[in-house]
Amino acid sequence: MAAVMEPDNPGMHRTDTVDYAIVLEGEVTMELGDGAQTRLTAGDTVVQLGSRHAWRNRTDRPATIAFVLTGVTT
Repeated sequence: MAAVMEPDNPGMHRTDTVDYAIVLEGEVTMELGDGAQTRLTAGDTVVQLGSRHAWRNRTDRPATIAFVLTGVTT
C-alpha cells in the first residue's frame, strides 16, 4: 500500500482495483483527486473505479469501514 501513497499529499492514493466500501461505524470524509469531498456515515457505501482519493476522519471518534478490492486487468 505504501507504494501507491503520495508522499507530498498524505493519504492520497490510487489503486488499480475496483473498490467497494461501506462505513460500518462513525464518520469519514472521502476526498477525491479533484478536491471534491463527501461526508459518509454508517450505512453509506462507495464504489470506486481506480480513482485518486483519500479517506479522512475529521472527528475525534474512531470510524470503521469495510473494503472489498477487486483486481482488474487492462
